[in-house]
Amino acid sequence: MNLSFFNTLTRQRERFEPLRPDAVRLYTCGPTVYNFAHIVNFRAYGFDVLLRRTLRYAGHPVVQVMNLTDVDDKTIRGAQAAGAALRDYTRPFVDAFFDDIRQLNIEPAEHYPAATDHIPEMIALIERLFERGLAYTSGDGSVYFNVAAFPGYGRPAHIDLSGLRAGARVAQDEYEKERIGDFALWKAWDAADGDVVWDSPWGRGRPGWHLECSAMSMKYLGESFDIHTGGIDNLFPHHANETAQSEGATGKPFVKTWLHCAHLRINGEKMSKSLGNFYTLRDLIGKGWSGREIRYVLINGHYRQTLNFTFDALAAARAALARLDDFSDRLAATAGTAAAGPAPDWAGTAQAAFDAALGDDLNLPEALAALFGLVREGNAALDAGSLPPAGAAAVAALLARWDTVLGVLSFGRPDPDAMPAEVRELLEARAAARKAREWGESDRLRDAIAVLGWEVRDTPGGQQCKRA
Repeated sequence: MNLSFFNTLTRQRERFEPLRPDAVRLYTCGPTVYNFAHIVNFRAYGFDVLLRRTLRYAGHPVVQVMNLTDVDDKTIRGAQAAGAALRDYTRPFVDAFFDDIRQLNIEPAEHYPAATDHIPEMIALIERLFERGLAYTSGDGSVYFNVAAFPGYGRPAHIDLSGLRAGARVAQDEYEKERIGDFALWKAWDAADGDVVWDSPWGRGRPGWHLECSAMSMKYLGESFDIHTGGIDNLFPHHANETAQSEGATGKPFVKTWLHCAHLRINGEKMSKSLGNFYTLRDLIGKGWSGREIRYVLINGHYRQTLNFTFDALAAARAALARLDDFSDRLAATAGTAAAGPAPDWAGTAQAAFDAALGDDLNLPEALAALFGLVREGNAALDAGSLPPAGAAAVAALLARWDTVLGVLSFGRPDPDAMPAEVRELLEARAAARKAREWGESDRLRDAIAVLGWEVRDTPGGQQCKRA
């Protein structure tokens, strides 16, 4: 299966070929653990796991690194306000992040390095930049990257440096595109940092945010690796600064392919607490939505297009997943214990369309169209009685393979063993009524089951019952 991606670095669609045959090396900008991750964050993480799963679907082993930013301006401010040690302050948010990704069926990366565990690597990287004439110490003891001394500065963001003011320095970890200047590699300690401090050859202080990703990605993936992902908001300054300090230190290309996902909007607007549309994952689950439904909405769009997250979209996801569940159940009932045989022609057509869509820069809308085309054809064949057990087993196996990418078909489905005893008793009574051809009583019992939130369907194999 061939894969092509739109590379932000070259602004072109390129066929993907790994740098090394053993595995694709993938780096993902992870959470800054100063608060609970919100739904906008999970748009990016949903894209990352879709990429990871697609690479594996195409036959590529993957080694993924996702960093945990546990020291920066935000985490330090939060710890100081809480009167807590930095690690004590960030630990609950790290734990919550891992709980959230489990709720969304996001496969874990191979490595989750925390910035505070990699200070020696960061100091070593700064020393290499001094050796190459790209770092200098300011009057307060901080260390800055000399942007003007690095000819390739601005990639992959394609920044125009014509307005750069020589000698301008930016101390903040995050800043706007208009503030192009020398950025901090190491920040000298001041009172606002409290006890967040490490020794270095340049004095006591702590690393700048941009430095962290360079040091950790190169430690686990090498000085040049295959793919770096992140939200489009990280393109500048973060990814431009990462690239400059990494290539400045090594003299090698840092990343072959950069992939950036577009913004998520809530009801057509930017997420904001002042607008009342700020949601964490746990907020949405508290409103009755499942991680499975939320995940479906987050992947139901092309990653390079802005995604609008609404409660109507969640309701549509619930309906779509119910349709998929119903189809899977029908396949299972028809297949029984049969081994998979030859797949019907319409399944082969759907598989070709699904694979082509994934290979075309992760075109999920087209891949989902292929999925629901399969459901439509399959239901028609089941209705007509033209799908034999071996064919149903083959289609079920195809769905299972597709779910290694989508991660929604079996994940989070209600457990039939969790059916309340009252519903089971009504089902047994209804089965007896149908056997006795007491159709009125059968209908009454079906309605009683529906009142309890369960739906009964009569199939050639007997009653099937699931949550409504």
